[in-house]
Amino acid sequence: MARIVEAIGRVRDKHMSCVEAASLLGMSERHFRRLRDAYADGGASAIVDRRRGKPPSNRVAEASKDWVVEQYVTRYFDFTPKHFHEELKKRGFDYGYTWTKSVLYLRGVLKPAKKRSAHRKKRVRRQRPHGARVRHVARSAAADAAPGRDQRRGRGQSLAE
Repeated sequence: MARIVEAIGRVRDKHMSCVEAASLLGMSERHFRRLRDAYADGGASAIVDRRRGKPPSNRVAEASKDWVVEQYVTRYFDFTPKHFHEELKKRGFDYGYTWTKSVLYLRGVLKPAKKRSAHRKKRVRRQRPHGARVRHVARSAAADAAPGRDQRRGRGQSLAE
């Protein structure tokens, strides 16, 4: 909060613009202007979030979480989380699949799947001395082995000439 008040002071003293102050604080210019106006109206206490320290209004009761876990453990223990959620939906369950799955994972009823190895594993490359380069040879090995080969096919000059 002290950083916001300091930025508001710099903007008020014309040392900085609202755009610069907002980028310094990591927020949009519009949000910074809202905070600036709230600070002008009510002081430092006006820019503090009033929801701070309060539980969320959409929090689910612990009894509901316990009921979901109990149902999974006693009745639906061999179901996948998706199938379990579909069965609960048939019985009038209102919460979403993601919520159901997260409750089961957080309570330790479900374990995350083991990580699979990479399909295409990176091979370990041998270290070359610093500054060393790979040399590319312009001629093929077959041309070195048979010197007159190109001439027999009618290409190039003969080596005897």
